[in-house]
Amino acid sequence: MFTGIASNIGIIKSISEINSEYLIETKMKLSDIKIGSSILCSGICLTVIKIKKNSFTTNISEETLIATNAKYWKKGSSINLEKSLKLQDELGGHIVTGHIDQITKIIEKKILEKSILLNIYLPSQLKKFICRKGSIAIDGISLTINKVNTKSFFVNLIPHTASITTLGDLEKDNKVNLEVDVLARYIDNNIKFRK
Repeated sequence: MFTGIASNIGIIKSISEINSEYLIETKMKLSDIKIGSSILCSGICLTVIKIKKNSFTTNISEETLIATNAKYWKKGSSINLEKSLKLQDELGGHIVTGHIDQITKIIEKKILEKSILLNIYLPSQLKKFICRKGSIAIDGISLTINKVNTKSFFVNLIPHTASITTLGDLEKDNKVNLEVDVLARYIDNNIKFRK
C-alpha cells in the first residue's frame, strides 16, 4: 500500500530486453529497502530485485507492460517514486495500491496564476469511479478531482507538486497511469452484490 505522495523522482538508467530488468537511479534513501520490497514507480507497484547505493533494479512483466505506461519508458525517462507505507506513516494522500486501472492521456495543460490545470481524458469504464472532490492517482500521485465532464476530468497541481514530481512536465497527449480510489471500487462492488 502507498499514499500517493511521491518522495523522489527516479531516472531509468538501463533496460534489459532479455529479462525485462529496469535499472532505476534515485536520490531516495535506499538503506531501508530490501530485496523483495515494493516501490511505487509512476503508480505501478514493482518489486525490487537488486539494490545498489543510488539505484535499484526491478522486473516488469508482459502484463504490466500491456496495462501501464511503462511500455513507453526508455533510458532517461523520469518516474515518480514512493516507498511502501509503514503502519506509523502519515497517510498524506489516499490509499493507493499500485494496480493501474487504465492508461489515459492529457487533453490540455493550462498554466494558471497559482497552479497548473490538467484536463485528462476519462475512459468510459472508469466514469462510475470518478467524482468531483474524489481522489485519483495519476502516475502514482494522489490528487483531488476538481471537475468532471462527460469525456474528461480536471485536476490542479500546486507549484510544490509540479516541481517535485513528473506531473509538472506533462504536456498534451502524454500518456499517464490512472488508479481510481480503492474505496470507490469496493463500494461499487458492494452495490452490485446487493442487487
